[in-house]
Amino acid sequence: MRYAAYGSNLHPLRLSERISSARLIETSFLSDWSLRFHKRSLDKSGKCNIVSGGSGIYVAVFDISTADKTTLDKIEGLGSGYTEITLPVPDIGECMSYAAEDSFIDNSLAPYDWYKELVLVGARTHGFPVDYIDEIDAVTARKDPDPRRSAKRWSTVEMVKAGT
Repeated sequence: MRYAAYGSNLHPLRLSERISSARLIETSFLSDWSLRFHKRSLDKSGKCNIVSGGSGIYVAVFDISTADKTTLDKIEGLGSGYTEITLPVPDIGECMSYAAEDSFIDNSLAPYDWYKELVLVGARTHGFPVDYIDEIDAVTARKDPDPRRSAKRWSTVEMVKAGT
């Protein structure tokens, strides 16, 4: 099964840490979509979402097993914040991805600094255009108020960076 990642799962090492079968196929550009950090998370921060309309998004397409798809659904909160969508990816075909449920969108939210950094590391690893990376970097992030969670997540960021 093909999965199109656009947020914190962009980096192959990050995704393979979560689901072992993930194998990068290639990256692609989807016009008429926009990346947002407005999906309300249980930790009260903004997580990535894509919405129709805009200047386009870059995705990393991975092949994943059916068993790992079930695991990823749980990790991503399918049915509890995200819904499954199908994206038509040029030169690849239909890919599964996730989009925020309307009731979980809150434009006043900001991502935690570690979360935004995970997205940036993934985008840089894939060599996405500088303008696109700059747009992500310009998103206002905030410090995670939970020091234990923050330390754990920053450790993940550093692990991913070291594997780049």
